[in-house]
Amino acid sequence: MPTVNGLLGRKVGMTTIFTDAGNAVPVTVIECGPCSVVQRKTVEKDGYEAVQLGLGELKASRRDNKVARGATGRRGRGEANKPARGHFEKNGGATPMRHLAEFRLSGEGDEPAAGSSLTVDAMFKAGDAIQVQGTSKGRGFAGVMKRHNFSGQGASHGAKIHRKAASGGATDPARTFPGARRPGHMGAELVTQRGLKVVEVDAGRNLLVVNGAVPGAPGGLLRIEKAT
Repeated sequence: MPTVNGLLGRKVGMTTIFTDAGNAVPVTVIECGPCSVVQRKTVEKDGYEAVQLGLGELKASRRDNKVARGATGRRGRGEANKPARGHFEKNGGATPMRHLAEFRLSGEGDEPAAGSSLTVDAMFKAGDAIQVQGTSKGRGFAGVMKRHNFSGQGASHGAKIHRKAASGGATDPARTFPGARRPGHMGAELVTQRGLKVVEVDAGRNLLVVNGAVPGAPGGLLRIEKAT
């Protein structure tokens, strides 16, 4: 039977651990799971084999609990809206989750049942090669030296360019060519970091310790998958 090859998690932060040989190793701590199995995708119905996993429970609707909503009648902060509640009720009546993601099924193993919970120790072990996907830190509007690692111009007497982009190319086309490296928005992009390895798994606290850095700021949502 095919099995899931990844989980959702949140970045906790970075620290340093020491090996038995006394070497310092920079690592990232990830709170990985537990993730609920929300929906099963099949070839017959959806055209591919996958499962939809959820992370982070949403609050129950105050309307369902007969709690007054106030004059506006709006949904409370952190509550699931009606379409979301309908999706979860349709798929086994699971608790609405804040984040959803699909993971393809591959390999051999026990297929997760709908409504079950997947934990970090059941999915990963020390030494596993993984890849982590997340949204990188947003840097706002950045110049060419920060955004593209330009070396800059002279900083001595007479230099007047310094950190600017200097020539923009030929003037005859009267336009900027696509792909030209210019100042602009930096970061806040979906990044996949490959070549990572699991150093340690803490099942009691749902923590995954990974060597090196992963995209995003502490608290950011991550997608952790076994390397293929």
